[in-house]
This record gives sequence, C-alpha cells and structure tokens, in this order.
Amino acid sequence: MSENSNTTKLFESAPVMQAISKLAIPTVIGQIVLVIYNMADTFFVGLTGNDAMLTAVTVCMPLYMILSAVSNLFGVGASSSISRALGRKNTEDAHLVSSISFWGCILTTLLYSLLVFLFGDLLLNMFGGAHPLVHDYSKDYLLVALVFGGLPTTMNAFLAHLLRAEGKALHAGFGVALGGVLNIILDPLFMFLILPDGNEVAGAALATALSNVFSVFYYIIVLYRRRKKTVLRFAPPRVLRADLLRDILSTGLPACIMTVMENLSYALMESLIAAYGLAVQTGLGVAKKVNMLAHCIARGMTQGVLPLIGYNYSAKNFRRMRSALFCSAGLSATVSVMLTVLNLTMGGLFVGLFIHSTSEALDAGTRLLMILCTGGPFSAFAYTVISFFQATGKGVRSFMLALLRKGLLDIPLMFLLNIWLKDSGIVLATPIADILCCTVSVILLFRFLKTLPDTSAATTGSE
Repeated sequence: MSENSNTTKLFESAPVMQAISKLAIPTVIGQIVLVIYNMADTFFVGLTGNDAMLTAVTVCMPLYMILSAVSNLFGVGASSSISRALGRKNTEDAHLVSSISFWGCILTTLLYSLLVFLFGDLLLNMFGGAHPLVHDYSKDYLLVALVFGGLPTTMNAFLAHLLRAEGKALHAGFGVALGGVLNIILDPLFMFLILPDGNEVAGAALATALSNVFSVFYYIIVLYRRRKKTVLRFAPPRVLRADLLRDILSTGLPACIMTVMENLSYALMESLIAAYGLAVQTGLGVAKKVNMLAHCIARGMTQGVLPLIGYNYSAKNFRRMRSALFCSAGLSATVSVMLTVLNLTMGGLFVGLFIHSTSEALDAGTRLLMILCTGGPFSAFAYTVISFFQATGKGVRSFMLALLRKGLLDIPLMFLLNIWLKDSGIVLATPIADILCCTVSVILLFRFLKTLPDTSAATTGSE
C-alpha cells in the first residue's frame, strides 16, 4: 500500500483511538521534551545559585515565546487548511497553502527579530527585567536566542505543524524531540565548559538556538526525501489567493493570539509580582516552568488530533470527528488531573529541583505552584475546544475563547486580587480565568455540535 493510501486510511477508516495514538502520541512526546529542555535551561542556570540569572531566563520567556505565536499563526492555520483541503481531495489548495504560509512565517519572524534588536531594552523593562543585573543577563539571552536564533526557532515548530497536517506526526515529533535532547546536551557544554564564568545565560541561549538549527536540518532532510510524495510546496507562490490567505489567518490567528496573550499575561504577572521582591519573582518563574507539563500535554494532544478533526469535518464524517474530539479531550483532562494532584502533593520537591535550598524563592515557588496548578484540568478542556474550532475553520469562536482564556479575564483579575490577596491573588487570577473559560467553551462546543448531523457520510471503520 502506498504512503498516501496509508495516510488516507489513517484519517478516514482506522479506529479512532489508533489514529489518535499515531497522530498525538509523537506530538505529546515532542511537547514533553520541549518542556524538559525548557526546564533544563532553568535547572542549569539554577546551579549557579544566582537568582538574577534565573530570573533573567524567565523574564525573557514571554518575548521568546512570541516566536511560538508566529509559528502557530502560520503553522496551525496552514495545518487546519491543508487537512480540510485533503478532506475535499483538493491537493492544489494544499500546495498553495503550504507555500503562502511558509513565506509568511519567514518574513514575519525576520520583522519581529529586527524589532527586538532595535527595542530590546525597552521591551525587557516592560516585561519585568528592570533590575540592573537581571536586565544585563536578559539582554544577552535575547540577542542570541531571539535575534540570531529566531528564524530556526519558528521554522522548527512551523515545519512540524505542516508534517502533522499530512499525518506524519512521527517525523514531526521526532524533530521537536531532537532539538530538545540536543539542547539538554549543549546547555552544560556552553554554560560551564566553553564560555567563561558569568556567561551562563548566554550559553543557555546559544544551546537553544543551535538545537533549533539542527531540528530544521532534520526537517529539510525529511521533506527532501518525501518530495515526490508530499503535497507540501515551498517555492514562492505564483498567485496569492485571498481566500486561502484569509483561511490561514482566520484559523491561525486564535492560536497566535492565545500564545501572545498567554505570554503577555505572564509578563504582567511577573511585573506585578516583582513588587514583592526578587525571591518571589524567581519562585514564580520556576513555578510556571513546573506547571508547564500539564499544559504541554494538552497542547500536544490537540496539535496531533487537529488534522484528524479537520479532515473528517471537511469530509462530512461528523461521527468520526466527534469521536476524535471527545477521546482526545478525555485523555487530556485525565492526565491534567493526575499532574495537578502531583503538584499539590509534591510541589515543594519539584520546585526544589531548580532553586537552591537556602534561597527564599523555594518557599515562594512552592506556594505559588499550588495555586497555579489548580486550573490545569479546566485549561486542558478549554484548549481542546479552541483547537477544535481551529480545525473546523471556525475562527471567530476560537478567537473569542483564546481571548477569554488569556487577557479578558485574568488580567483584570490580577489587579483586583492583588489588592486583596497580594502576590497570591495575582497568581490566583489564572486558575479562576481557566475555570470561567472552560465553562464558556462547553456551552459553545455543544451548541455547535447540535447544528451537525448525527450520522457520518462514511461510516466504515469510523468508530
């Protein structure tokens, strides 16, 4: 059986749980490795015992993660559009979508890296890096990881999205995991062996940039070897069709906005929490890193299942689409509940892996982690619904939920709860917003599902 036939069978007729396993498990593993290497940066910087260095890495994260927003804008948008085009058996649209999104991602990344290079000092001060020591270390990280390493970072995630759109989640997950493993290996080499003392933050940034370069090379090799089998095209588009560009942006924008608002929200949290001292700010940065694991599993699950949902929605196989949605949502929520229980019972141990036992930041990080983690299961379900609306091309719904999840609810709550509950109140705004967004997500989801027929157009093997 040909590769294309295998892909069609995976999307159309393989048992749903088998399809989810093949599409989502590699993506989830890749996301877990991403979190591990993100934690590795924090762990190795934490070995210095320097709270200013540790804080500098966390201060840079919102600005660095804007690169993820760019890759999501074009990657999620293209993945949804390509999978729906394949469901319609329209390979010409898939060719053009991949080309438009590829060049759009490159140009947008270069523009953002240029803006950070020109206005880096101002941005760092806005994002909680005004402390002189923190600012100097943060600037080193931005210059290396974001200005010079920005393009390979976005292309790493973007190319993974495109491969998943064709059902090649294993290649996508391996590329992401490869970068993560290399980052973990390169971190101590650059931080403690190659670069002189005092340059540990720059060493972590260099390791991150180079690991993304290697991942992109891997994807180039995969795409070259599959050049006669893939629907993906990367030559500059001869025609810029407005309908396809609009489809890419309308489905990718919610993913982009969600990432941007998530990081702006965390940056505001960092800025507000800085008023309570460097130890509390450091503790919050570590607590966020530890809490990322639950979110990354939900994100990996939704990214992996998105093409399956989009394909079957476009093919009008609504029964199979529903099965994929609810199976993936159940798995994400179950894992999130388990991780929440672990963080509540063993939070001090996890935070202690990154913060020196004599630092005041240890107690602060443990306390704030126990607040943050309570929103995990609700966030996982809300994220699943947002991704579902992206997969089905319902950009307005996913956009509204993305803003509710981060921005419209949690930012006002941070200011209000800061008045009454101080630093704990600032952090408590996040799980409260997750619960409220999850409630709205459930309402919108079931209202939408009621508009669809109960029967599938192609039932064979769909359950």
